[in-house]
Amino acid sequence: MIPQEVARGTTNMTILKGLTFVMFAMFAMTTDSVGIIIPQIVKTFQLRLTAAGTFQYATMSGIALAGFLLGHLADRYGRKPSIVAGLTLFAASSFLFLAGRSFVFFCALMALSGVAIGIFKTAALALIGDITRSTAEHTSVMNTVEGFFGVGSIVGPALLSQLLNRNVSWQWLYVIAGSLCVLLILTALRVQYPRSASAAEKTAVEKTNLRAVSALMKNRFVLLFSLGAFLYVAVESAIYVWMPTLVRGYRGPGEWIAIYGVSLFFLLRAGGRFLGGWMLTKLSWQTALCFCGGAILACFTISIAGGVQWAVCFLPLSGLFMSVIYPTINSKGISCVPKSEHGAAAGVILFYTCLSAVLTPLAVGVVSDAMGGPIYGFGLATGFAALLFVGFLLNWALNPTAGIFESADHTEYSRPTAS
Repeated sequence: MIPQEVARGTTNMTILKGLTFVMFAMFAMTTDSVGIIIPQIVKTFQLRLTAAGTFQYATMSGIALAGFLLGHLADRYGRKPSIVAGLTLFAASSFLFLAGRSFVFFCALMALSGVAIGIFKTAALALIGDITRSTAEHTSVMNTVEGFFGVGSIVGPALLSQLLNRNVSWQWLYVIAGSLCVLLILTALRVQYPRSASAAEKTAVEKTNLRAVSALMKNRFVLLFSLGAFLYVAVESAIYVWMPTLVRGYRGPGEWIAIYGVSLFFLLRAGGRFLGGWMLTKLSWQTALCFCGGAILACFTISIAGGVQWAVCFLPLSGLFMSVIYPTINSKGISCVPKSEHGAAAGVILFYTCLSAVLTPLAVGVVSDAMGGPIYGFGLATGFAALLFVGFLLNWALNPTAGIFESADHTEYSRPTAS
């Protein structure tokens, strides 16, 4: 290959990775701002916490259904068409928020944007497998991608807070995200995507359908990592959905932390994810998950035992330890199957991820309403953190996937992918 072709290929790959990174940051601006939007919805439509949480449930339901029903499209029709289609749908739904006036209309748009995210996110996750050369590199890149997601999680709530302080409606956050999405669409249309490396992979892709996705739902390794994702999201979503409600009205030495708690949580989570790739070069991924899972459980236990005064500090701190967990779980779950099924596997894990993001915040809201305060709902979230830690301990002790990843490194990731 001549130097000019090498340079073009390197530039194209850099743009492709950058597109993926910014894509995750863009939709995180909206999904992780819901905790700040909910109090506005409660005030505008006079709702209880359980009903107002529909903003979270609608979005995650849309992502979950799209992940399960449409995730395989990235394998069957290609990463690029799926990414462009999902981004286009997301941009359209975002701009429509300005036309909304009713709670039902907003919920419908939340669900539609969730479907869009499910389409382009599964394709982007499958694409990561195409541009990496080992399961370890896959996990490292996944941590970087989720680091950019964390950046969006910081920018979104901070930007929304500024809009609200200036008496600008929260709906404009979606307009801003939609405008950024248009730029991503134009970039996605111009960049070249990797192609399948073998005829065998092409044959497998042609057979990819909902039946194949259902078969992946029976893969014990995919299911185990999906369960891990379910429990992790149960813990994480309790913070970004309900922590603003828990600390609302707090007065004390940590009052400024209460005001910026969600942003601080996302800041620590994002910083930790950028360090995740380095951390995984020093520790085995099993050990890293055990350490982080134990630290999260400690943060939640201290918050429950000490009340709001302690929760103000320790709940945001848990973001530092959550940083490595989800991208590692996601990467390892996807790497358990051939690259030709990465889109479907990403969709299955995304389904359980979003199922948790729908059911567990709802459960926390219901418990909070029934018991008389959100601190009781966080007791339930602490139980989820305990189950997650036990799962990490069992994974560390038994190491059931060692042979799977060793085989994948010598088969799936040893072949270079043409671009």
